[in-house]
Amino acid sequence: MDGSLTIVQLIISMLLFFVMFFGIGFLLNMLLRVTWFMAIVYPIVVLLIIDEVGFFDYFADPGNSFALLGDKTASLAGADVAILSAGLGGAVTAGIVMRILRKMGYRMF
Repeated sequence: MDGSLTIVQLIISMLLFFVMFFGIGFLLNMLLRVTWFMAIVYPIVVLLIIDEVGFFDYFADPGNSFALLGDKTASLAGADVAILSAGLGGAVTAGIVMRILRKMGYRMF
C-alpha cells in the first residue's frame, strides 16, 4: 500500500476520534466534576501523539525538543490536522453536554 488515506478512511478516523474523545471527556467530567478538563488536557495529548521525543526531554533539553516539536507540527498533513481537530471537537462537545445536563438539573453530571 502506498500510505495514502482515502476519503472513507478519513471520515471514519474523524468520527472515531470525535466519539473517543467525547467519551473520555464525558467520563472525566462526570468523575472529576471539572467541565472543561478534557478540552484543556487535549492539546497535551495531541503533543504526546505527534512528538518524536521523550516526555522528559522537554525538561532535559527544552530548546532542541521544542524545535523538533515545531518542525513536526508544521509538517502535519491536512488529514492529520482534520482528525486531531475532530478529537478536539469531541472534547469540547463533551464539556458543552455536561453544562447542558447540569443546567437541566442532573446532579450526577
